[in-house]
Amino acid sequence: MVRTLKTLRAVQWAMLASILLYVIVAEAVAPSIRPVKPTLGYLFATVAVTIVGVIFVVRRTLVLKAEESLATRPDDSLSLGHWRTGYIMTYALCETLALFGFALRFLGGNLQQSLPFYIGGFTLMFFFRPRAPVSPSST
Repeated sequence: MVRTLKTLRAVQWAMLASILLYVIVAEAVAPSIRPVKPTLGYLFATVAVTIVGVIFVVRRTLVLKAEESLATRPDDSLSLGHWRTGYIMTYALCETLALFGFALRFLGGNLQQSLPFYIGGFTLMFFFRPRAPVSPSST
């Protein structure tokens, strides 16, 4: 459990750093700013909201259920696998939000249009940091 927790924290920090790298690379390399069709912005925003919803579903179905099981049976390898998979899926979905901002910037949008995607992905990933399940008897 401890090794898995350390691994998940390392993955989280690496992915947080990659979001910052997206911002830096996009600002340094992105083509000139040109008008982005509003439909594209609406499409990205709609898909981003859907992804946020999926993040909460993944958390509820995989992470929280596995945490409940691991709190009573810490040696349950199936629950540990679900717990780890849930966190990795959560981080991948948060990273996807930031990639929308990156893509929007390369499609000609400005930083102001991409920033909500970067901030949303970074904030959600930071907020959902992995924590060890706590057994009910220790609270």
